[in-house]
Amino acid sequence: MKAIRRLTVRPVLPDPLRPLSDLARNLRWSWHPETRDLFHSVDPECWTASGGDPVRLLGTVRPARLAELAEDRRFLRRLTAVAYDLDHYMTGDRWYQAQSGRLPAAVAYFSPEFGITAALPQYSGGLGILAGDHLKAASDLGVPLVGVGLLYRHGYFRQSLSRDGWQQEHYPVLDPHELPLAPLKERDGTPAHVALALPGGRELRARVWLAQVGRVPLLLLDSDVEENDPGERGVTDRLYGGGSEHRLLQEMLLGIGGVRAVRTYCRITGHPAPEVFHTNEGHAGFLGLERIAELCDAGSDFGSALEAVRAGTVFTTHTPVPAGIDRFDRELVARHFGPDAELPRIEVERVLRLGMETYPGGEPNLFNMAVMGLRLAQRANGVSVLHGGVSRGMFAGLWPGFDADEVPITSVTNGVHAPTWVAPEVFRLGARQIGVQRAEDALAVGGSDRWDSVADIPDRDIWELRRTLRAQLVEEVRERLRASWRQRGAGTAELGWIDDALDPDVLTIGFARRVPSYKRLTLMLRDRERLTELLLHPERPIQIVVAGKAHPADDGGKRLVQELVRFADDARVRHRIVFLPDYGMAMAQKLYPGCDIWLNNPLRPLEACGTSGMKAALNGCLNLSVLDGWWDEWYQPDFGWAIPTADGAGTDPDRRDAIEADALYDLLEQRITPRFYERGASGLPDRWLEMVRRTLSLLGPKVLAGRMVREYVERLYTPAAEAHRAMDPDSARGLAEWKARVRAAWPGVSVDHVETSAATASAELGTTLALRVRVKLGDLAPEDVEVQAVSGRVDSEDRITDAARTSLKPVGGPDLEGRWAYEGPLALDRTGPFGYTVRVLPAHRLLASGVETGLVAVPSGDLVEAAGLLMR
Repeated sequence: MKAIRRLTVRPVLPDPLRPLSDLARNLRWSWHPETRDLFHSVDPECWTASGGDPVRLLGTVRPARLAELAEDRRFLRRLTAVAYDLDHYMTGDRWYQAQSGRLPAAVAYFSPEFGITAALPQYSGGLGILAGDHLKAASDLGVPLVGVGLLYRHGYFRQSLSRDGWQQEHYPVLDPHELPLAPLKERDGTPAHVALALPGGRELRARVWLAQVGRVPLLLLDSDVEENDPGERGVTDRLYGGGSEHRLLQEMLLGIGGVRAVRTYCRITGHPAPEVFHTNEGHAGFLGLERIAELCDAGSDFGSALEAVRAGTVFTTHTPVPAGIDRFDRELVARHFGPDAELPRIEVERVLRLGMETYPGGEPNLFNMAVMGLRLAQRANGVSVLHGGVSRGMFAGLWPGFDADEVPITSVTNGVHAPTWVAPEVFRLGARQIGVQRAEDALAVGGSDRWDSVADIPDRDIWELRRTLRAQLVEEVRERLRASWRQRGAGTAELGWIDDALDPDVLTIGFARRVPSYKRLTLMLRDRERLTELLLHPERPIQIVVAGKAHPADDGGKRLVQELVRFADDARVRHRIVFLPDYGMAMAQKLYPGCDIWLNNPLRPLEACGTSGMKAALNGCLNLSVLDGWWDEWYQPDFGWAIPTADGAGTDPDRRDAIEADALYDLLEQRITPRFYERGASGLPDRWLEMVRRTLSLLGPKVLAGRMVREYVERLYTPAAEAHRAMDPDSARGLAEWKARVRAAWPGVSVDHVETSAATASAELGTTLALRVRVKLGDLAPEDVEVQAVSGRVDSEDRITDAARTSLKPVGGPDLEGRWAYEGPLALDRTGPFGYTVRVLPAHRLLASGVETGLVAVPSGDLVEAAGLLMR
């Protein structure tokens, strides 16, 4: 019979075991081995059945077992030690508390998804895993972060395969009471809520749930509450589901409702109010509008509030293509703001102007969430050096008149939370060399450029570890493969071959990620006969483990999955290549350590960063990748292999795939498999092990999320907090008025005359020329501007490359024609074709850069010809 109502019955723990509840509710257990080991010892069978989830474990363990543990002095000593360790972790000083300077009192970090643990399935891919690692690393460092997201009642979909290999989606309903969450409650014990106004006098209410991620609180908003109508209850039903209005409401709830949730949490708990708001991708961009509305309610005008909000906002873009950005029809956005909806005191046109694509190449009727994010943030970054450059080019239209390399988007390369992704066996090997505490600090905090202690680990120990991890992966794969085939309808008699699937002594390649077309899941199938020969080579075989999900609406991605599954079903090769459905964190934590090679072959430069190869590297796995994302930045022959790319403008996609697939096969055939199977005098693959050693010692420290979060603190959060503090109401009003005055006066600014002391069009290296410029400033004064000389080598089209910028100084007042004279030196510090130009930029002490306003005045074409600005 089917139940008419579902309840969650919580266990009553005996008093001596009460600390187990606190340990289960703090998600630090997901990356703390001692805590997981403690829960495992409560009841090993229940632990396995619960999927390693302490909350589910405590809900299923027998009362008699709990009573037994309450009398077990050895268990209670372990419990006391682990509980004490958590208390010390939560309250003791860490890296952040040891820093000098006025760091932010708190940072609010908004993301549409968070991958903390498989027990809290609120993620779909790299963006969510990155956000989860960001929170964990911030906790380890002691950074006072508050995470903000949505609680999806269906999470992301579960994936299975039909008999013919077609992806099928399932959306299990999640009960928050069965998750490691607690409702945020007002001081009177009632659940805390936030609300948004909807058109027509309706309301969207959301409950706030709290997940404790170590020291970091994560607030998750849930619209499935009785006060909402059915349509509103479903706003937080699925991650990245529904149509445009559904997505818009999700993003309004995340941004606007998220700020209100943060204010509620700080009011209830006394947590310091955030000085910096960090929006992880454009989905949360509306948070800036809510903060503007807060300031307007306190008496600021819109322009002043905008400047104050921008000062304390950081925006991170993860998207290397415009198609990956959420864009909404202008009228849809307009309907949800204004007098009859949300933020009624802000004019709808002001809201729209923040997101409209009002620049060359944009679609002026579309509201772009990333564009709004950039306009509402004084500081922005991409997630690798290469992606930073791609982003500057993609968004250059917002800063017309400037070269793409001057667009104010920097980069902080992603990292991964090593305590989450490093296999326990790898950690124990490192701890044996340097001790447990030093090993924990090295993985969580980082700070060292090298892990030299890896050099002292004997080759045989490393090789035995790699074989152990590979064997564990083989067992995991066979178990998952058997479960998948049963779901596909196979009977026991058909599955005997699975006992021989994969081999713990064969070179193992991993490929696991989402399945959009640009990641090229099936590039390896380009020449199936050649791949088959590699898989079945009599002396140097390879085996491949593949996993990945296509978006439910992406039939093209599903066809790619089916194509690979059908190849892997072939009886000739199915013991050497497998596809595992339902890729998620639990699978990934087994997959990365067990592989020898991590394969990544996206279309360059469409991988913003791509962190799966980082997780593999921390376990001694070598990378085989296209030079994209982080690999473009940190690739060395010591760490793996680079797949050559055929990304010339004239190469059609089909030919490009063919060229790059051939390069992939060549690398495997001629360089990778020989090195793996080649044995030295010791009987071990010496050259392979040296690459593993150098990957761990030199690449390991770079890829840490601890390094990433420290960079955010030092380069973005602290400057943003300082700018936030400087932007008091008077300063914000002054800056807004100054910007309005400068924009109005800018048509009157021009470069009128340029001359140098050079007598000829050539000069010797090291020469310094005197540069004299006359500029018209119209209604502006010299303190409103900066006049710069920009110089450097020039290309064949006379564009300045690798430019150096020098500020020129004003000399004397305006002449009779209102022109101001500026002078300065021009150093000829490089050989070859050399050029220079001059320009005028707005200047104000509260600007993050002179580029910020998007205004610039440069010499006219006639003046350039007359000045002879090139030297050869």
